[in-house]
Amino acid sequence: MHNLISRLIVYKNIKDPIFNEIIRIFNEFENENPNKNHLIDDIYIQINHLLNLATQYGFNNNLWHNYLAYILATTENPFTLVSEKVGQNDGSVNKLVKNDLEIFLELFNYDFTEIEKLLDIDCFTIISNYTAVVKKEQLYNSDVSFKVQELSREIESVETVEQMYEVITNFYKKYGVGKYGLNRAFQLSYDEDTEFIMPITSLDDVVLDDLIGYDLQKEKLIANTESFLQGKKANNVLLYGDAGTGKSTSIKAILNQYYPQGLRMIEVYKHEAQYLSKIIKEIKNRNYKFIIYMDDLSFEESESEYKYLKALIEGGLETRPDNVLIYATSNRRHLIKESWNERVNTSSSEELYHSDTIREKLSLVDRFGITIGYHKPSITEYYEIVKAIARKYPEITLSDDELEKEARKWLINHGAPSGRTAEQLVYHLLTRY
Repeated sequence: MHNLISRLIVYKNIKDPIFNEIIRIFNEFENENPNKNHLIDDIYIQINHLLNLATQYGFNNNLWHNYLAYILATTENPFTLVSEKVGQNDGSVNKLVKNDLEIFLELFNYDFTEIEKLLDIDCFTIISNYTAVVKKEQLYNSDVSFKVQELSREIESVETVEQMYEVITNFYKKYGVGKYGLNRAFQLSYDEDTEFIMPITSLDDVVLDDLIGYDLQKEKLIANTESFLQGKKANNVLLYGDAGTGKSTSIKAILNQYYPQGLRMIEVYKHEAQYLSKIIKEIKNRNYKFIIYMDDLSFEESESEYKYLKALIEGGLETRPDNVLIYATSNRRHLIKESWNERVNTSSSEELYHSDTIREKLSLVDRFGITIGYHKPSITEYYEIVKAIARKYPEITLSDDELEKEARKWLINHGAPSGRTAEQLVYHLLTRY
């Protein structure tokens, strides 16, 4: 196996620790008089890591094949990044790529019989015919699982390197490569041992129909997002209004609806605004459309992070790339909390400068091309929301009149009517059944 891997060219610098450790183990095995006990210990450690990976991504059946497909799906190099954009393409590099794919095909068909017989183990046989414990999709990264296992099955069916080349380039064109190809949502990480932008592996499976009402708001959001995905001009969007009215739900649902069309989302908190330029630098040349999502965005009197956001929207010498938009939510229409003291407690000598400062802060919202208001529903609309959510649960058998009665009672101790309040009531009702 080590002799095979040493001949890799385009996929030479695979950084996955399991892959590199398995190669080291087999290199030691191929030497004369290997230490069997030491080899067995090392193999079991890597099998444990493979099982953990299988649990994380819901792999099943042939874990060795799944793992090699995972390596191919996550390895970013000049060839895979170009294939992500154009698919199959003519060029001398294809000869080198096919050399590497021939090696991977041999790895797919690798016979572990010799090492298992010598060491009296059967762990490779077990992981090659593995039956995973059935678990809910929420317990593993289903986005990665589906794509990697699809690639694994397709490679299992090929007989020639030419067929494998077609499979792998089609995969890169269809899904992409690396973390952005396999995942839909991301957040920033400050762990020195991880990448700066990390996938979010557990997501709400909300859809736009889950948000009752707000049809005009959803239509505006859909129209802008579809224009963005089609490569047309689109605007940054601010969703503002009362708490619990569905602003965040709308954006999450937009991601779920348009992820198959290449939409990706990076969640950035207000205090992380200083990293926006670094984020843009990493994603601007990728073959995806990115929404930078800033939830519950507002700035206090003393905060200056808004300047980073304003700079990104307005653009400096380097223009904002066409594959990036900002979608933000806020309870404040103007984003900036302006105190009375800020307006009046200034000396005459400071008045002109201070007036400019106020205008600069309040002008941030004008940088969003589209602003969409989400306001509290009327009491009648609130009742309709309660009934619509309750109808999703057959175990709730209350009549419409009974639901309205429960909805009135719920508001006494749970604030103003909103979609969130209605949902909380329905969840409370479910505890009775």
